[in-house]
Amino acid sequence: MIHETLDTKTGPLITPEAVYGKHEKICDVCVITFSIKVIEWALQHLEHAQAAAIGCCNGDRPIYLTEWRGKKIAFYMSLISAPGAAACLEEALCLTGCRDYIVFGSCGTLDSRLTDGKMIIPTRAYRDEGLSYHYIAPSDYVEMENWKKAAAFLEEKKVPYVTGATWTTDAIYRETSGKAERLRGEGCIAVEMELAGMQAVCAYHGLTLRAFLFASDCLGEEGWYNELLGSEREWDMQVRCFLLALDLALGYGEDK
Repeated sequence: MIHETLDTKTGPLITPEAVYGKHEKICDVCVITFSIKVIEWALQHLEHAQAAAIGCCNGDRPIYLTEWRGKKIAFYMSLISAPGAAACLEEALCLTGCRDYIVFGSCGTLDSRLTDGKMIIPTRAYRDEGLSYHYIAPSDYVEMENWKKAAAFLEEKKVPYVTGATWTTDAIYRETSGKAERLRGEGCIAVEMELAGMQAVCAYHGLTLRAFLFASDCLGEEGWYNELLGSEREWDMQVRCFLLALDLALGYGEDK
């Protein structure tokens, strides 16, 4: 059983440093997006330089460095899914030295009555993926350790938000109505593909992860419907969230 395979007694056979070598720290904080539209916007509107690249046989993923209101911030576009996002995060840590990560993106709402017109701040993530079980002890949920910092930030920015658990799954086409109903009953308000894995990686390495999402489609009690997914409105929302993430990287919502 995958839940019984965690090995904390021996080290990994391969590390990012074995692939990329050791690198100097370039900044403290890194913003992660899953949207190519965000990257296109950033490259057009922000002063930037490519600092490194996450290598992949289906295409490299550049890591860029920009200065936002006087602070150096790294950003990159992650692979989708918990394994993909976790591998990118491991390699970004090696290549940038950043120990503070901010991730944002779209998700499916499980209850549009709660999430309409609001950002979603995940408080914990249901571990319906395999990656997290290789990093931390088995449990149904992983706690999103820094959700209160994200909430304080949106509060300070006067951005409406709702908090709740998310459902992290690898199987986008096996999100069944029965499982959605059960997890909705446990307090899950959204479904996504990465957070349980990313939080597990951060917990393992002692990194900070702050996350916020917005709903682009709905897996409600009456079935699935698409409201924003793939539309110009979604791209606009992605860019809006990127700008919020850059401000969050400055330390808003935290004690100074």
